Amino acid sequence: MKGEETNIDWTEVAAAKKAAVEVLLHNANGPFNGLPRTAGFGYPEPYTRDLMFALLGVAISGNAELIAGMRRVLETLAKNQTAHGHIPSLVHDADDRGASDTTPLFLLGVGIFRKLTGEADFLKDAIVKALTWMEYQSPDDRFMVAQQPTSDWRDEQWVLGYGLFVNTLVYSYLRLLGDDDRAEKLCSEMRELAIDGGFIPHHIHEGLSVKSKPYFAFWAYKVYCSDSFDLLGNSLAILSGLAPYEQANEIIDWVEQQCTAMRGSNDLAVNIPPNFFPFTLPGDPDWHPRYKDFNMPGNYHNGGVWPFICGLYVAALVAAERFDLAEQNLQELTRLVKLSRDPELEFGFNEWIKAQTGQAMGVDWQTWSAALYLYAAECVETRRTPFFEEMREGRVNAD
Repeated sequence: MKGEETNIDWTEVAAAKKAAVEVLLHNANGPFNGLPRTAGFGYPEPYTRDLMFALLGVAISGNAELIAGMRRVLETLAKNQTAHGHIPSLVHDADDRGASDTTPLFLLGVGIFRKLTGEADFLKDAIVKALTWMEYQSPDDRFMVAQQPTSDWRDEQWVLGYGLFVNTLVYSYLRLLGDDDRAEKLCSEMRELAIDGGFIPHHIHEGLSVKSKPYFAFWAYKVYCSDSFDLLGNSLAILSGLAPYEQANEIIDWVEQQCTAMRGSNDLAVNIPPNFFPFTLPGDPDWHPRYKDFNMPGNYHNGGVWPFICGLYVAALVAAERFDLAEQNLQELTRLVKLSRDPELEFGFNEWIKAQTGQAMGVDWQTWSAALYLYAAECVETRRTPFFEEMREGRVNAD
């Protein structure tokens, strides 16, 4: 905790937090209807998923200008919602549709904003429509939702059927919006074993648990699944309580052991986990020809190090009460957010870093990189995880 003897340089953290707020203020008014930019140097558009994640950092910042900007984002999304309840991928463009994560992220974002402002009925009609849309995303009319490949934030990586990331979002917004019964039923389905190549009896529903491994599968659908590790999905599972305390710590131990091994084999040059591993290699069953140009091992979605996801991993460490490890990872994240493509920048808050070299490869001043750094720092300083505490408490009470 800040003020005690720790493993972290709080002066550096304070400087990074100040820089993060400056980046968010710089990005607060973009060229599309005055809505926030996704990044300061590139991505001038207001991407829904980026801004919904950024809401976590904006909410704890206490900055009135940034909070007002997020209110405008949420209200614009509600105006551009389709008749069936789907939320567009670009905040300002009602015709940019097809994402599997924008609607659940909107529901999560409104839930966070309600907690922040105390406005219990904020965007009530849009919430009802979005919840109805999400119920229709279950192919078997149950609780887990499915998606098409490349329809979530991984636009260069296949997630087929029941993806972990999107279903953790669904679980999180159900908890936040008070639908604990549906959340528990979703949790039960997710905790069933993923079925890998076998026959499925009629009484069995494929889930996302992995046999002999502590973490949740990347995706599963009928007899197919991927047991590769998704840092974003598993971090959200820990934060929300989908992975209870004991399992959360088993996941973390596994992650840290694997990262040590990856550093030993020169597959990882930083002291914080990549977003996905083991990397998908040419010739693997999950390899697609397009990966050669956009998604090589250790790059982008195929194992790149994403600061916004690392921020959520730091928060997950706090949720699991791994406070020393959270400080160590925040210290490394503080170093990473200084990296940039532009050597003139003191803080780059870059989009993603190549795993094998530790080089910044994306665009600088990425909104969600700055916002999730703020959130991670807040979690470590206070040893709390704002907006996720109640979710975990509800899960404990259900058990």
